[in-house]
Amino acid sequence: MNVRSAMYNLEGGKSNRRDYLSAGKTILPRVYFLFSMIYFVLAVIWINVLYKKRLTVFRIHFFMLAVVILKTLNLLCEAEDKSYIKRTGSAHGWDVLFYIFSFLKGITLFTLIVLIGTGWSFLKPYLQDKEKKVLMIVIPLQVVANIAQVVIDETAPFGQEWITWRQVFLLVDVVCCCAVLFPIVWSIKNLREAAKTDGKAAVNLMKLTLFRQYYIVVICYIYFTRVVVYALETITSYKYLWTSVVAGELATLAFFVFTGYKFKPEAHNPYFVIDDEEEEAAAEQLKLEDEFEL
Repeated sequence: MNVRSAMYNLEGGKSNRRDYLSAGKTILPRVYFLFSMIYFVLAVIWINVLYKKRLTVFRIHFFMLAVVILKTLNLLCEAEDKSYIKRTGSAHGWDVLFYIFSFLKGITLFTLIVLIGTGWSFLKPYLQDKEKKVLMIVIPLQVVANIAQVVIDETAPFGQEWITWRQVFLLVDVVCCCAVLFPIVWSIKNLREAAKTDGKAAVNLMKLTLFRQYYIVVICYIYFTRVVVYALETITSYKYLWTSVVAGELATLAFFVFTGYKFKPEAHNPYFVIDDEEEEAAAEQLKLEDEFEL
């Protein structure tokens, strides 16, 4: 015989409608929809910035716009996915769209971090061989990570296959997170070396400070979304599982805002309006840079 079982909560009130999401996840459709609207607003703002400063826009800025749009679509599909599951117990195909946009978002986000870390487009028009190798490592690993994520979501928890793919996902994710840091470190070292030879101390000091800030922010973003969010999932009550999702999305939003603000196109580049006093002060500061080690 064929037996079909269903697990659900009753929403209460006069309707007693079924809610197929667990108590800690029933709010997620609204959470994902809210964040999708926030990213939509960010995309509109970024388009406006690109239009107003179109004379100083680089290719990396259009790539940043694509990442924001994919993130918006990914969250919107996830909101619809969870909404259908909440009402009917099935995603009705929205999970397929969610996986597609999640796959594209994951690849483009890690690629963006690498490209910004190398200074591609706005500092130099090409990638070095070692930087290309990082991309050749990160992109296939992201493909594997997304396949693992699909298997994890679509199989029964804690089965043998689930455990195997969970371990694969964690390993691949750690390797990707480590790999994207190397181009930023290389850029910092190159700027330190250039500061000693090209006579533009103030310019290089400003660039050096910017890339150091980006390096720290990327580390904080990776740590928060991988460690802190996992800790919240582990220690919070089942009724508040949604807090880990909110924390992860807030960290991602903060990372997007920081990246857009720091690397936005500038109509008046501050690197070209530096006086002699600033140059001398920067030269003195760079003499101390040898004490800084990554």
